[in-house]
Amino acid sequence: MTAVAPRLYVDSADVDRVASLLAAGVVHGVTTNPTILERGGRTAAEIPDLYARWAGEGAGEIFFQTWGGDTASLLRNAEGIRALGDRVVVKVPATRDGFAAASALVRDGATVLVTAVYSVAQALACASVGAQYIAPYLGRMRDAGIDGDAVIATMQEVCGGSESNVLAASLRSPDDITGLRLAGVPYFTAAPDVIEQMLFHEVSDSSAAEFDAAMARLGA
Repeated sequence: MTAVAPRLYVDSADVDRVASLLAAGVVHGVTTNPTILERGGRTAAEIPDLYARWAGEGAGEIFFQTWGGDTASLLRNAEGIRALGDRVVVKVPATRDGFAAASALVRDGATVLVTAVYSVAQALACASVGAQYIAPYLGRMRDAGIDGDAVIATMQEVCGGSESNVLAASLRSPDDITGLRLAGVPYFTAAPDVIEQMLFHEVSDSSAAEFDAAMARLGA
């Protein structure tokens, strides 16, 4: 299977920290779900403002999740999300009704992520309906006693030849991300703390300080 170039996203509704990472250019976009919005003190009424803010700050893709107990409700609420703009990705839960909604959205031209995917069979179904993104939760899998690393790697394998790719979530350390990348997973979303940890190494910082000191001695 041809390797897909890696991409990082920030999983947060903390507008200050999201803004910092977008300004640094190290994340491609912003992922959210209802729990993240609630944790960030946001309301559903603020979703249009969040989209406009993040789009203005340079996010290439912005993910919001549709909701409802049946396919019709999921599709109805997805319409409001799609109306936000052309950078929006509609997240749909990996339920029976969610798969039906995802299929209909893809056929209508929406960019879709199926979220809370826990099995390889579900991932295969995502690829079959044409969802662009598949979001398994590594940390939650491990908490449930599932070998999440192996399952997620296999999810990416079964997507071979399709337009679907894994966007791994619930990543709790940089090692989670690099480990999955080595297994062929291309896309990753993580909390700001984890993204910031990826950018730091104490020897890099000390080397930069040495370079600055040398330039000062050179009269710069």
